[in-house]
Amino acid sequence: MKVEHSKNIVSHIVQMDGAVGCHVRQLVNEQDGAPTFAMRQFEVEPGGHTPRHFHPYEHEVYVLEGEGVVYEGDTPRPLAAGDVVFVAPDEVHQFRNTGSSPLKFLCLIPNSATGKNVTVVPECSAEATDT
Repeated sequence: MKVEHSKNIVSHIVQMDGAVGCHVRQLVNEQDGAPTFAMRQFEVEPGGHTPRHFHPYEHEVYVLEGEGVVYEGDTPRPLAAGDVVFVAPDEVHQFRNTGSSPLKFLCLIPNSATGKNVTVVPECSAEATDT
């Protein structure tokens, strides 16, 4: 069993093309003995965003704090604390912080996603809306 406060887990800058102001904590993963799922906590700074991307595995998201949008392809969907998101395999998506405080969310993925390709796609309407 692992019991640890999330603030004690090192936060890393998301090192992907298209990521701006994103950090991730690997809360639970295979190294902890979790056989099926990994749980990650993302924090996106105001004005920041994840890359616009897709991958061959699902993930589930629970918004902890802040405000933002998740792009489903080119369509923005508002996000706030308490919202739940299911991203299907190969669905183009992006998370953006539209608020004035950090956007924090949990993201669960299958451990089988380890080593699978994540494809970053060019920005479309999402970039055009930035000022």
